[in-house]
Amino acid sequence: MNAPWIEDLFGGALPQDGAAFERAGRSLVVSRGVVRDLAVSDLDQAQTRDTFAFKWSKRETYQSAGMRAVIAPWLRARYGALLSELEAQAGKPLVLDAGCGSGNAASMLFEDCAHAIRYVGADISSAVDLARETLAPMIADHVFVQGDLMSLPFRDGSFDVVLSEGVLHHTPSTQRAISATARLVRPGGLYAIYVYNKKGPVREFTDDFIRQKIADLPPQQAWEMLMPLTKLGKALGDLNVEIDVPEDVALLGIPKGRIDVQRLFYWYVCKLFHRSELSLDEMNHINFDWFMPKYCHRQTPEEVRAWCEAAGLKILSLNAEEAGITAIARRPASGRAHG
Repeated sequence: MNAPWIEDLFGGALPQDGAAFERAGRSLVVSRGVVRDLAVSDLDQAQTRDTFAFKWSKRETYQSAGMRAVIAPWLRARYGALLSELEAQAGKPLVLDAGCGSGNAASMLFEDCAHAIRYVGADISSAVDLARETLAPMIADHVFVQGDLMSLPFRDGSFDVVLSEGVLHHTPSTQRAISATARLVRPGGLYAIYVYNKKGPVREFTDDFIRQKIADLPPQQAWEMLMPLTKLGKALGDLNVEIDVPEDVALLGIPKGRIDVQRLFYWYVCKLFHRSELSLDEMNHINFDWFMPKYCHRQTPEEVRAWCEAAGLKILSLNAEEAGITAIARRPASGRAHG
């Protein structure tokens, strides 16, 4: 763990496993090959941490060939420009995966350029141990950190690339999380994130209603309570029926046109995920990921653009889908992000 680039990143050599130390005002410990900062900002953040530790421990619900076949093309399509730049860079760019979870997304995204990057995986939950297990054999130059993304122990401008795939909305504030992670991008470096998009009013209400019902339950009990919703999503999907919405329903945010009944329900009433090629447990995994964390902010594309620009970044692309918003930005090599 004491390669020169790691020592430079942490401002000095790391101690042996089991030893405590301080960096950047944070109290850290090296444990089982991971640098750990176990402090959290509040109880809701602790609940979110524990939620994802549980979710990522259920490997059978997200590591199947079917699940990877669904997720991998979606990831690569959204981050294609980022991957192309990584592969074209001289040397080995230093990449921070801010909220790496179990390393599942990184294992798909960086599969073809693992030899060409130095990788730092950071996550608030103990899933970081799974990420180390998954990615260490794949990416030779690596280090893993367990800690809050709002206060990672790194100097400003430490990374060539900061990636955060579906994580910043699970912090106390998406805006502050963007600021906290964007500061870590070096001048000329890239910043790439995916955050949730706001939905229609009924869907927003229903999702928060369910979240309030289950968020304080033990994760396994919440998992089981969500299964009937998942089964309903499957039943709607199995109908394979479309209807024609005759005109825009502006009050509910529903556009006119033909739409599958399950997708109508999914986008405008309640998130009940369905893909015919996935098992019930795999679909329940995706529903659990959405409903269980207490911190689950949704934002507009305009907010994401403004927050990135306020953090000193220049937006290169911003793609807003119904589910979420992918933004790729660069920190200008010099001067301001505007102009």
